[in-house]
Amino acid sequence: MAAARPRRGAVARSSRPPWRGAGGATGRLALLLLLLPLPALLVAAGGPEVRSLRGSWRLRNGNGSVALRGEVPGCVHTALRCGGLIQDPYYRFNDVMYRWISLDNWTYSRTFRTPFDVRKWQKVNLVFEGVDTVAQILINNITVGRTDNMFNRYSFDITSVIKEVNFVEVRFLSAISYAAEQSRFHKAYSIPPACPPPVQKGECHANFIRKEQCSFSWDWGPSFPTQGIWKDVRIEAYNHYHLIYFTLTPFFVKSAQQWSLEIESVFDVVNCKPVSGLVTVSIPKLQTQQTYSVKLQPGEGSIVLLVNINKSATVETWWPNGHGKQTGYNMTTIFIMEAGYKIEKFSKAYFRTVELVQEPISGSPGLSFYFRINGRPIFIKGSNWIPADSFQDRVTYDTLWLLLKSAADANMNALRVWGGGVYEQDEFYEICDELGIMIWQDFMFACALYPTDQNYLESVRAEVTHQIRRLKSHPSIILWSGNNENEAAIASNWFSIPYADRDVYIRDYVMLYVKNIREIVLAEDKSRPFIASSPTNGLESVKEGWLSQNPYDTHYGDTHFYDYSNDCWDWTLYPKTRFASEYGFQSWPSFGTLEKVSSAEDWSYTSNFSLHRQHHENGNDEMIQQIERHFKLPQSTDPIKKFKDMIYLTQVMQAQCIKTETEFYRFSQSEIIKGEGHTMGALYWQLNDIWQAPSWASLEYGGKWKLLHYFAQNFFAPLLPVAYEDGGVLYIYGVSDLHTDRQLTLRVTVHTWSSLEPVCTLVKDNVTMKAQSAVPIYKEPISDLLRRCRNCTRKSCVVTFSLAGEGGLHSPTNHHFLSSLKDAVGLEKTQLSASISQQDSIYIFDLQTTAIAPFVSLDVGSIKGRFNENGFLMTKKRKLVVFYPWEPTTVEELEKSLSLTSLMDVV
Repeated sequence: MAAARPRRGAVARSSRPPWRGAGGATGRLALLLLLLPLPALLVAAGGPEVRSLRGSWRLRNGNGSVALRGEVPGCVHTALRCGGLIQDPYYRFNDVMYRWISLDNWTYSRTFRTPFDVRKWQKVNLVFEGVDTVAQILINNITVGRTDNMFNRYSFDITSVIKEVNFVEVRFLSAISYAAEQSRFHKAYSIPPACPPPVQKGECHANFIRKEQCSFSWDWGPSFPTQGIWKDVRIEAYNHYHLIYFTLTPFFVKSAQQWSLEIESVFDVVNCKPVSGLVTVSIPKLQTQQTYSVKLQPGEGSIVLLVNINKSATVETWWPNGHGKQTGYNMTTIFIMEAGYKIEKFSKAYFRTVELVQEPISGSPGLSFYFRINGRPIFIKGSNWIPADSFQDRVTYDTLWLLLKSAADANMNALRVWGGGVYEQDEFYEICDELGIMIWQDFMFACALYPTDQNYLESVRAEVTHQIRRLKSHPSIILWSGNNENEAAIASNWFSIPYADRDVYIRDYVMLYVKNIREIVLAEDKSRPFIASSPTNGLESVKEGWLSQNPYDTHYGDTHFYDYSNDCWDWTLYPKTRFASEYGFQSWPSFGTLEKVSSAEDWSYTSNFSLHRQHHENGNDEMIQQIERHFKLPQSTDPIKKFKDMIYLTQVMQAQCIKTETEFYRFSQSEIIKGEGHTMGALYWQLNDIWQAPSWASLEYGGKWKLLHYFAQNFFAPLLPVAYEDGGVLYIYGVSDLHTDRQLTLRVTVHTWSSLEPVCTLVKDNVTMKAQSAVPIYKEPISDLLRRCRNCTRKSCVVTFSLAGEGGLHSPTNHHFLSSLKDAVGLEKTQLSASISQQDSIYIFDLQTTAIAPFVSLDVGSIKGRFNENGFLMTKKRKLVVFYPWEPTTVEELEKSLSLTSLMDVV
């Protein structure tokens, strides 16, 4: 890879394919890297003029009966809400009540004064960073362009129509109507699915519009097919040339043992003759400065600079969370051209390599599937990200920071940006860069087949090119993935396609994801791996013509796994896969979260509201069935207490289920059993919520941690002991993400449910914990353990265990239940109490119990913040728990809001 990179003094990337941009010419720019010195250049003053069109616009519906002001960026729903014309769209049944909004055609308009003399500029563009979705754009009643892709950037040449005072209109067409119309036009053959299942209360033909697919509903979210200018909009006026994209890609050249940076700049050159000049790149901390001679050809195209980093400088690489620092270097790039103005770009340069390793494994058929970052294999720990709101303009930097920081705080090092949502905003990836959260980036195609007519493919090609150029400088992104579950949809025939017709859909699949998306990825970004789908068999899928017979094969690639009908405590159910990229169980969000969008009549598990909010077929019943396996269902005659108890039990069940499954994936990383294993990734479904409803999320809408998220903090800990039973024998594995071997002490404690005093403790010293691996460190037949511990029985005792080493190194304390808790003997109703004190900006909860308490939950209602732990098994009389507030609060407010629950409080 490194040997083929252009060297100093050579022509850089002369074979670059041309790129066609909306409103721009097609061109190709070659760049000569010449030896210094170079002649000095005179720089004309006056860069481009930019006039933002953000702010208040007029907004009206199709027949003019509704007219109001609407903020841009924004959407119709939030404008109506801010204008007091509708309630909170998330309140009760409003998702269905407000369907009329998405069925109407809305128009945004405003006048603006041009703050410059238009005659002085060679080119003036109207630039939209994001239009949602189908619209006609007019300036001074002249149509300057149309949009049909929410994920594209649009630039329209308005040089000939702009005046001193202008009237701009964006006339939207209902996304629902457009999708239906496009489906009707596609007469040759149907492209399923036509509509979502009725339980989702959604809209049809989402696959016919390049728009956030889940905005037409999903099994965890509402249907709000928005209309609006959802990103920045501005006027840009320039002479000579204009910089459109600027990207950095690091490479490590093994042969030279040297880092280099590839800098790519995409320009629009309006001069009719080539423009020459100098580019100077400097990274002071790496003692690197290089100057290049460049020549820009007329039209639109890219230039590529290769910057070799000074070998005498020590480059600190970017590492995922838990594996090192996220070092970035300030870099300045100055373009000084013979005509026009100086361009100065300030950016952050990061250095890291990524490889997706798919190679044979000794003792196993198939291939490995794991990521190597900076040459080190990394076990991927994390979850799947969905849009944080149905209305993207409500997703602020603070929203993103809270959710992403919560992921990092739970010891996650990765998230998969799922293909049914949106390519996230720049701030999302900047935060991930800062926190060390690796991103598996899907392209926005999910759970459907898609058309491949020429217009559709052109739109997708522009979308993919734009998104790669926008995002590829982020070290956090480690993989491009073509789609979510579409290989599996064809392989497993989700849509009941007759065998005779299958080839048409396979051809479409390869056309879209391989011949278009993959081709663009390979041309635009050679620094990252690409897979066509998830789940996939990786290289085996490629070998089988990009569609494998069984994309869920545990010997290749990644798997998605869901099973709601069997016992989730039974680890033998789970696939010993190479990489678990989706798996999960549902729960309900806390009462405090639901209360904001419901009324008193809704507060029961079987209310119309509870049924309405559940978008997964039989989801509420499946939760009850899973709970009943191990816990007693609430019997309270107080309906609100009964509802709160059910919510609590769904969260306990979810946390315990996903703990069992994730621990199984973690302890499978170093072994092959019957040809399966070497699991190197666990991304549960899902991290966050789009609204207040039952879902697979561990973070509620608003950011509150469910019990699952507290459990994740433990089951993703860098050092963790994990227990499981097999054939009546208790095994404990030590799992380590640490980079060095450690000598540790294992402590195994057995309690009877009826006493806070342990019945026996076993201490095993000098346990060797190998770096970045999972190894068995203890085994004992359950019968021996019970006998050893004063004739315990499975029903009367519980096992806890932890690891500790020098320098304060310790694991969380883990637990293993020897029976279902509904059968536990000796469990008593405990008296839980807490006294709260303030210490600087945090609060200490001094917790006391009179008996062993399983799944102790602290809840402070609507006070925003998180505890350092929650949902724990309390085996000591006293425990200190820390609360980190996200907004100012007081001891008095916390005392008033606090509710303490443990399993025996559910009656």
